[in-house]
Amino acid sequence: MTTVQAGLTYYKQVNEQVRSINDNDIAIENAIGQRYLGCGSSGKTIIIHGTPGNGLGQYLNGSTIEVFGNAQEAVGDTMNEGDIIIHGNVGDACGYGMRGGRIFIQGDCGYRGGIHMKAYQQHYPVVVIGGRAGSFLGEYQAGGLILVLGIGQDGAYPASNFCGTGMHGGKIVLRCDKAPEGLPRQVLVSEATADDMERIAPYVEDFCRYFGGDVKALLAQKYYVLSPNPEAGYHQLYTYES
Repeated sequence: MTTVQAGLTYYKQVNEQVRSINDNDIAIENAIGQRYLGCGSSGKTIIIHGTPGNGLGQYLNGSTIEVFGNAQEAVGDTMNEGDIIIHGNVGDACGYGMRGGRIFIQGDCGYRGGIHMKAYQQHYPVVVIGGRAGSFLGEYQAGGLILVLGIGQDGAYPASNFCGTGMHGGKIVLRCDKAPEGLPRQVLVSEATADDMERIAPYVEDFCRYFGGDVKALLAQKYYVLSPNPEAGYHQLYTYES
């Protein structure tokens, strides 16, 4: 494994150094807000200690990035393939335009997680949030899965306002004791079925493998599925009628 000391080094220089390394296993120590770490990379395992800046794993194309700390905004922006594992919290717009790969967050996610998230050909994007999510979770979601486990929320609704606004594809799955209320018209809510639980089980298992936790206890709780309402979509958003 090749180690890069980030410290107070400017983000462009850190990224140039990382890109120049032939080793597939890279450690970045003392990250202090450097942007775009791992951007567009494939076939690498990048371990980061500290706090990476905006755009971590942007356009990621098959690498695994694991952060021991928090991460800032736009984690996994437009990523295509690979895994991003955050041992902490993330800022806003995590998974923006994401079209493949997986993001696992041990703690909380800021506003607009999964905004414009979409499935693409054989790719299926997944965001797993261990704690709770901020407002506008899954805004304009077009595909993939957002799973919010609500750990530490004592069964309360683990998202904030306007969850699923403009949603027209994919699913949002929430672990909570009661069905969410006050959702946008674009969203339908139902209790998770046995098939739904079977689909999310592998992601819960991986979450617990990365961060610890009791898989059986988590899966034994009540989950609710948010899906697009075909009767309330933005049908004419891009349609001109003379």
